Amino acid sequence: MDTPPKISDLPVRLPDEVRPAPTPALLPDLPSRSAEPGEGRPIHGLSALILVAVDSLWAVFDWLPPIWIVAIPLCFAAVFIPTFLIQKHLKRDSTGRALAFACVLAVLAALPTPITGTPIGLALLAWTGIGGVLDRFRLRR
Repeated sequence: MDTPPKISDLPVRLPDEVRPAPTPALLPDLPSRSAEPGEGRPIHGLSALILVAVDSLWAVFDWLPPIWIVAIPLCFAAVFIPTFLIQKHLKRDSTGRALAFACVLAVLAALPTPITGTPIGLALLAWTGIGGVLDRFRLRR
């Protein structure tokens, strides 16, 4: 009966080339990101939640066009300021990127019609990752 070879009997093959580990000076500086489940999503879930809250106010303003003169700038500001702060500090985006996302969401909130009930609004909310925020609320219960 043949006995299996022992581990020490097997020939040891070393790699042909051994590369040293890269030094920190050679690595690019990467921005620090928070380790969230929706890290790959460009817009923070709370920013999307603010868009939904302010956009739902258009159901009230839809029938009163004279109020739009005040409602449009207020809806823009009510989404722009918190979205910028959330993107800048919670998502840790650069200032330009936070401004861009804040402008896009604020313009969508300032449109004088609710967009969250449309297919475009639902696609936008899915893209922003609002599902991650809703999942967190479900887990806490």
